Amino acid sequence: MDVSEYLQKERLGGIYLLIIYDICQDTNRTRFAKMMEGYGYRVQKSAFEAYLSLNKYEKMLKQIPKCIDAKVDSVRIYQLHGKCQIKFFGCNVKISADDTIIM
Repeated sequence: MDVSEYLQKERLGGIYLLIIYDICQDTNRTRFAKMMEGYGYRVQKSAFEAYLSLNKYEKMLKQIPKCIDAKVDSVRIYQLHGKCQIKFFGCNVKISADDTIIM
């Protein structure tokens, strides 16, 4: 599915996302990637794109903390439409929405 198809679906009420992660332990990283394959498409080794309904998005958010070690791992979810929203899991450098630029 290309970007124009995602954007077309987005107008119908879905959420277009970019999920990036840095997971230290191999087993957690493999488990996380397998879980993400059920939601989106791998676009790089540590990045997935997904187009999800609100219900599926909420289900994914509940699964993420079970796959990572919040003390050392990091997962970021960028909602890519309208006003960008960012979700953080694990250890992250916190940035404000005013500091965020997505290119």
